[in-house]
Amino acid sequence: MAAAAGGGGGGGGVGLCCNPNGHRHIFFYSHPPPQYSLPPVTIKIRMTITLLISDRSRRSSSSTSLTPTVLLLSATAPPPPLMAIVAHSSRTRSLEDKRQASRIERLWQQFFWDPSQWWDKRFDKSNLKYPDFKHKTAKRALWINNRFNPPWVHTRLATMVQCQEQGQSGLSTPKSSGREVRMEQLWLEFFSNPSQWWDNRFIKKSSKYPDFKHKSTHEGLWIEGRLNPPWVRPKLATMTIAQIESGGRLRSRVPDAVRIEHNVSKLCQEGRLKEALHMVELMIQQNTKAPINAYVGLLKACARRKALAEGKRVHALILQSGLDSHILLGNNLVNMYGKCGSVSDARKVFNTMPEHNVFSWTFIISAYADHGQGEEALNLFQQMQNTGIAPDEVAYVVVLKICARTAALERGKQFHSDIIKCGLELDVFLGSALVDMYSKCGCIELAHQVFKKMSERNVVSWSAMISGYAQNGLGNEALALYEQMKQDGVQPNRVTYVVLLKACGNIGALEQGKQLHYDIIRSGFESDVTIGNTLVDMYAKCGCIELACQLFSKMSNRDVVSWTAMIAGYAKCGCIEHARQVFNEMSERSVVSWNSMIAGYAQNGLGKEALALYEQMKRESLQPNIVTYVSALSACASIAALEQGKQLHSDIIRSGFESDVTVGNTLVDMYAKCGCTEHALQVFSKMSKRDVISWNSMIAGYEQNGLCKEALALYEQMKEELVQPNYVTYAILLKACASIAALEQGKQLHSDIIKSGYESDVIVGNTLVDMYAKCGCTEHARQVFNKMSVQDVVSWTSMIVGYEQNELGKEALALYEQMKQEGVQPNIVTYVALLKACGSISALELGKHLHSEIIRNGFESDLIVGNTLIDMYAKCGCIEDAHQVFNKMSERNVVSWTQMIAGYAQQGLGKEALTLLERMQREGMKPDEATYVSVLSACSHSGLVDEGCHLFDFMCKDHSVTLTLQHYACMVDLLGRAGCLADAEDFINKMPIQPDAVIWMTLLGSARNHGHVEIGRRAFECVVKLEPENAAAYVLLSNI
Repeated sequence: MAAAAGGGGGGGGVGLCCNPNGHRHIFFYSHPPPQYSLPPVTIKIRMTITLLISDRSRRSSSSTSLTPTVLLLSATAPPPPLMAIVAHSSRTRSLEDKRQASRIERLWQQFFWDPSQWWDKRFDKSNLKYPDFKHKTAKRALWINNRFNPPWVHTRLATMVQCQEQGQSGLSTPKSSGREVRMEQLWLEFFSNPSQWWDNRFIKKSSKYPDFKHKSTHEGLWIEGRLNPPWVRPKLATMTIAQIESGGRLRSRVPDAVRIEHNVSKLCQEGRLKEALHMVELMIQQNTKAPINAYVGLLKACARRKALAEGKRVHALILQSGLDSHILLGNNLVNMYGKCGSVSDARKVFNTMPEHNVFSWTFIISAYADHGQGEEALNLFQQMQNTGIAPDEVAYVVVLKICARTAALERGKQFHSDIIKCGLELDVFLGSALVDMYSKCGCIELAHQVFKKMSERNVVSWSAMISGYAQNGLGNEALALYEQMKQDGVQPNRVTYVVLLKACGNIGALEQGKQLHYDIIRSGFESDVTIGNTLVDMYAKCGCIELACQLFSKMSNRDVVSWTAMIAGYAKCGCIEHARQVFNEMSERSVVSWNSMIAGYAQNGLGKEALALYEQMKRESLQPNIVTYVSALSACASIAALEQGKQLHSDIIRSGFESDVTVGNTLVDMYAKCGCTEHALQVFSKMSKRDVISWNSMIAGYEQNGLCKEALALYEQMKEELVQPNYVTYAILLKACASIAALEQGKQLHSDIIKSGYESDVIVGNTLVDMYAKCGCTEHARQVFNKMSVQDVVSWTSMIVGYEQNELGKEALALYEQMKQEGVQPNIVTYVALLKACGSISALELGKHLHSEIIRNGFESDLIVGNTLIDMYAKCGCIEDAHQVFNKMSERNVVSWTQMIAGYAQQGLGKEALTLLERMQREGMKPDEATYVSVLSACSHSGLVDEGCHLFDFMCKDHSVTLTLQHYACMVDLLGRAGCLADAEDFINKMPIQPDAVIWMTLLGSARNHGHVEIGRRAFECVVKLEPENAAAYVLLSNI
């Protein structure tokens, strides 16, 4: 802060500024102030005086004089900047401080050289300004807490105190021993005749006043006095109890009601609840009536500290005083019992109250609401309205919180209507509660409408709306609202910052998170441990684990949550070993810490380690909670550990968590992923409460296990029970329709989606495109695709895959060109579909162009992409290019080898296929059924009958190979192409499994090629028996 004034007609000026330490600086300058356009005046004396004046005397340097500092400056130059003058005065002050510290250090050296020359005033000084040690002859003094003291002073003093206890110290204490003796004499007088002393303990306004004061000499005694003998406290406690029981000789001046109320209130505010309660008990035993407000203060203090035992004592005093019928005390008793968790006692008090007002009802409703009994709380609210008592703002806030907690949207809307009718909609707290309720019920648009209509918004209102966006996955909207909040001049609080940081973490908004970090530093919230923990969590979720570690290491206050945030951060980044290291280093672990580590293992596919940690947790006698069981069940689902899942189910039943809806949903999911849909259905059927996630879990379980018809039937049951599906429900059901090509059910689902308003959802749109494409309706799929307001890479890929699956390769490639024009970057799945499309239409040039793009985008090393490239080049006839891709692959699986062998087969290169099979086996890769199909096909196309028969015999002897109809069909084709039709027919008749129509059609085709009428006729008869409407069989027979 700075101020300046002109010095008259233009010859100079004067200025005043304050530095950050609060010292004023006066300066003079010998030229006009800069705001005047006068020419500079030349003078001989060029001087600016800076006078440093201290606002308050320093205790440690009270004798130090402050000398003004003179600076010679140019008269014609502009005045020095204020900060330069302040900096100069600070440097001057720094030099003065060094001189003072040096002087004090010399005094301490003199003191320790000969302490007998100093008076020890530590125990008898009446003011902190007085010195602790004073020289006997010279005017020298020392303070123990002087900021100029050398760092070694306290250590030397401690050593000297030990010597003093052993009688070796040279310190002189002329008064301290006398004071102690006098204090002991006074206490002896007090205990010998306490009737001569006034008892001021319960009426004194300040701790400076004595607890006991002599009636004639007016000498005082303090219970907390430093010079008291050690036997005072025990004897005082015994005497007080004994005298109170016998009527007492201790005389106490009885204060008036206002004084008692004031003292009780003050003790409660200071947290001295037991002393306040003792004061009231003492008054009642002395037949003195305590004021009602004293009881009110005690009950509020008990509620605040959740001190149920003390609250019951207050209740007993109220009953003893006959004040239990007073409505004010009744209301506060209900509130106290509710806040202390004793809802039954709160209800008893409420039921015995002769009358109730709106506060009585609000307190009892809050008691039920705070302890998870929302339904009973809402019933009480209805009873209150039935009795004719109009709810106030607080009552509505309570019931709106219940609706938010239980997602009771319809009741919340009804309360909103009642609030409007009562004219309370403009209340800022009610508005904030409505925003919170709608947000937690998932109606973010309604929440925003309420927020916009609020005439007054405070930081709670903004935080509620921001939190609503964040909780509903709209992190960007939350951050945008924060910017608007700052523009409106509303200062965020710690809750705002915590919500925003979580939003940044959820959407990976690192830059916005960093900006929030700067805002937090400027606002002074950086040292808050909750915000620090959330910052660590945000950086970890954004993938900046190094920044998270730096912040964690700099935190001065770390709690269990801080360590747990680091564990979760490492686990999310895949650094599970670092997470375990942090976990092992924790000196204290909470259940949340164990949960984070178990969940980390489960999320990283380490289900066995997660379950092992769960067992260790039980061995250490820690009680798992709901989150523990959910994480452990997820681990079982990830590795299909059915037996461990069943054991967990038993533990859950014993722990009493089976009725929890989240646990039930996870159990359904676990059993379904382990293939036990019957167990999943049993759990689902037994659930007392089922939400939309419960239905989704069961429907997904059916779909994942190929029971798509059952999934669609369960959807119909879901609608009958009036459960509203969400976008996840529709996505799962559309997958089920796609799996069984249930086009009609898919269309009906599409109609339901439009009615529900989910058609614009990008996930639902993508699944619709996929469903129509897999049902063969590419036109419907394209219509849905064109109507989508947002098309991401999945949308384009789904449509391209749909074209490719329906053998519309040209359309797929044309859509890819359009995709590039729209600036959408393809992913691996897109390229795989496009390569398949190129292979299906032999578009070699386009395939090579795609290969180049794949290399540029860094996808060439992907195993699936490599396998598809081999297939594309082989189908386009470029077997050498296919072989080059195969050889360059850093990693190969059985599909890679099979694709290459199939490529040789398509080109009729049977010997190369057999050679590659031998190489495959030498490199330790075991062929599968598809590999043998490709090799047999290669032998068939190359006429290698003996090699093919030899391979088939080997397959029959190798028990690890399961022979399928495809293998038998290849052998029939091999023999038939070679003209061995009789052997082929005999081979079919001796098959250990029933031949299908494809095998007989293969023989029929060979008979047509070789003109063998009899075998062809017999093959035709077998085909017609299996497939009477097979037109191709009639065509082949007619061509023999």
